[in-house]
Amino acid sequence: ETEALEGIRKLEVKAGQVLVIRNEGPKGGPGMPEMYKAMKLLVGMGLGSKVCVITDGRFSGSNNGCFVGHICPEAADGGPIAYLEEGDIIRVDVNKGIIEAINADFEKRKAENGKKITTQYIKGYLYQYAKNVKSASTGAIIPTRED
Repeated sequence: ETEALEGIRKLEVKAGQVLVIRNEGPKGGPGMPEMYKAMKLLVGMGLGSKVCVITDGRFSGSNNGCFVGHICPEAADGGPIAYLEEGDIIRVDVNKGIIEAINADFEKRKAENGKKITTQYIKGYLYQYAKNVKSASTGAIIPTRED
């Protein structure tokens, strides 16, 4: 999110673009923080309805404009969002619930780059959380022994 905010402030984000914020899901965050800052900056700059924000993080109901959150699998789990690159053409069809990168070879990128960042924490409680938490699509829970 920090890089996205910096790009917005430097006026690098333009109308018609898709802004990708990754590594903010349950594992990558860890904890799935809310991505309201980017949305509020874009709205304040008159770009709220002209830039689409996609993320593996989450949004609240107070945002407006084009935004898609909770993308699964998240970047830290090796989801396609981890391998998007600047210049990729991304199509978002809100009515059909489809996000796709046109002509992006994710398998090739995955083979060349390996698995992307999993978590910034290497020990402690946040590491344990990131290591054990399940996908946002299943509730971002930590399973019990019974699970």
